[in-house]
Amino acid sequence: MKKHFFNLLKLLIMVAIGVVIFKFMNQSPKVAEHSGDQLPAKAVQTLMVSKQPFTANATAYGNIEPAVVFESRAELSAKVSYVHPELKAGGSVAAGTVVVRLETQDVKNSLDQTQADLSASRSALAQLDQERKNTARSLSLAQKNLALGQAELERIRVIYNKQLVAKSTLDAEQQKVLQLEQSVSDLQGQLNTFESRQASARAQINRSSSQVEGQETNLGRTEVVMPFDARISMVGVDAGEFVSVGAALFEAINTDGVEVQAQLPTQSMRELLAAFQGQSINLSADGIDAALKSLNLKAQVRLVEGSDQAIWEGQVMRISESIDPDRRTIGITVAVADPYEGVVLGEKPPLIKGMYVAVDLFAPAFEGIVLPRNAIHQGRVYLANAQDELEIREVHIAANQGDKVLIAGGLQVGERVIVNDVIPVIAGMPVLAVDIANSMQ
Repeated sequence: MKKHFFNLLKLLIMVAIGVVIFKFMNQSPKVAEHSGDQLPAKAVQTLMVSKQPFTANATAYGNIEPAVVFESRAELSAKVSYVHPELKAGGSVAAGTVVVRLETQDVKNSLDQTQADLSASRSALAQLDQERKNTARSLSLAQKNLALGQAELERIRVIYNKQLVAKSTLDAEQQKVLQLEQSVSDLQGQLNTFESRQASARAQINRSSSQVEGQETNLGRTEVVMPFDARISMVGVDAGEFVSVGAALFEAINTDGVEVQAQLPTQSMRELLAAFQGQSINLSADGIDAALKSLNLKAQVRLVEGSDQAIWEGQVMRISESIDPDRRTIGITVAVADPYEGVVLGEKPPLIKGMYVAVDLFAPAFEGIVLPRNAIHQGRVYLANAQDELEIREVHIAANQGDKVLIAGGLQVGERVIVNDVIPVIAGMPVLAVDIANSMQ
């Protein structure tokens, strides 16, 4: 009996609990009340947009190469009679020094023979001139004699027609005239040949003169003189050797200047020339030099990982006509004058062939909108607009320069750019702008 009572009591308790839960679940939830307050203003640091001086620069890398290389080769076949003692790889030779001398005897003998032939040709021409004058005088006399003879023949013919002289007298006079005519003809023929004979003699003189000049030039080629102050990089000849025409004697490097064949990324080149954007430039053959000067690029050459003193002033000489398709770089040639001056042991060595250097290039300064790099967020900037609300805007970046960015479009002078981090970034959110001093100078 008690068992049935407890079971009934347990059932009633469970039903009561179920009713309470059902009533709780069916009660109407309270509606959340919304406050009419706005988001609190976010304090931000802003920078007033203004135009400031900006100098674009870029760095290219390359190797030192000699500006002028003198490759001396034998200009005639001869025996080497002398080699300067400093003509050795690594040696230094001053300008004007005779460094190689070839045997001269054969050249002198040939020159003497050619000069003798020239003298003989000139003598032959002078003799022809005299003979021509003599023949001309003889011809003149013969022509006068012929005229006299013809006049005498005509007189005798008149007398003969009057039958006052014999036929033999007329015939004899005619014979004399024929002989005079033959003499005139022979002399005229001789005179006519002088022109061609003299032309031949003059041609021979010209040939002999050219040969003399050639032999004198060859005589000068027996001595090799250093054209500039030089360092010797290669020597291919010794005293006593016989060299043929074209044989390599030595290679010398001019110490007055070197060049850097540097490679600059194309993107860096575009940024370097940002100041010239929109300007026309003449790159024709006759205008390229003036165009390069108009860019007015400055250059400094420094050793990679070198001392702060290891810096040389350079001059941009040429810009390559093509782009390296693999590295996407463009070649720039920079010249450095007097690479051996100002040498400081352990700090500033001379610039010699093969050194790996950096070339810092600087464009002329110009006015532009410059922002700190941390104000750029994936090509966008955050602005505090006139209503003190956050505005997100795309901008066009012309160049990145260290911690500075040159803006080419998207901003106006006088606008306020947020320069500190803002979290979260919500367009239209209220901001409390605090202007900071413009530190981009």
